[in-house]
Amino acid sequence: MSATATPIPPSQFALAIKDLPLPNLHFKAAEIRNQIAHLASSNAQLAEFADDVDCKEAIAENEVVMGRMVERLDLLKAEVEGRGNLWIEDGEEKEKEEKSVLNGAATGEATSNGDIATNGVSSQAQAQPAQSGRLTDEELRAMLRARMEDPAGEDEAGVFL
Repeated sequence: MSATATPIPPSQFALAIKDLPLPNLHFKAAEIRNQIAHLASSNAQLAEFADDVDCKEAIAENEVVMGRMVERLDLLKAEVEGRGNLWIEDGEEKEKEEKSVLNGAATGEATSNGDIATNGVSSQAQAQPAQSGRLTDEELRAMLRARMEDPAGEDEAGVFL
């Protein structure tokens, strides 16, 4: 960091982000997290030479800068939540929970020879007609499997246009 450059005070940073659109706030947060990760990596590399005075100073300076960055992340979070929106980290955790439930991680879904079974019960036995007039995944899978296993037409070779 240059000796002449001074960091922007938190009050000015909070004022500057008031007019930014929501995607820009999320982008700025990602940018700051990236900077924190780089500083942490730098400190990990410098830790090997912690007995050197210059390295100690660099580590200490990086810690101060990371503290400012965390403070800015808190200001960004307050601004996003103040607008009534979900903060990125909170959203990511909820998305991971939802995806684990949707992907079957929470229900014990397993695959064997292409057959999906949930808690030991075949998906064909669980297939229920969709109320929306569309096929469920299980119904579509069963129909495709039936077509692929259909012996009618197997003796015909080639492609007919």
